[in-house]
Amino acid sequence: MVAHTGSTRSVGSTRRLNAPRPALVEGHADGTPRRVNRQDVALVREEWRIVDRWWTEEPVDRRYFDLVLETGENAVVYLDGENGAWFTQRA
Repeated sequence: MVAHTGSTRSVGSTRRLNAPRPALVEGHADGTPRRVNRQDVALVREEWRIVDRWWTEEPVDRRYFDLVLETGENAVVYLDGENGAWFTQRA
């Protein structure tokens, strides 16, 4: 008889909580997001930059934006300065 623990997660399917996901971002000339994943940005609530681990082989250089989309949904996106790619994370 096999006991069931109630967990449906299989081995090898673990992932980080709030892991960044690639995002489709169209920006204004100054680099602020205009559209995120085909949704207009209604408001840029905050912007900040993180530059860290510059002394390592894996430096972090990110420009973050806390946004409100046209749907009223909150979104946090960042531009990875190392590779020029946009990502989104849960707000």
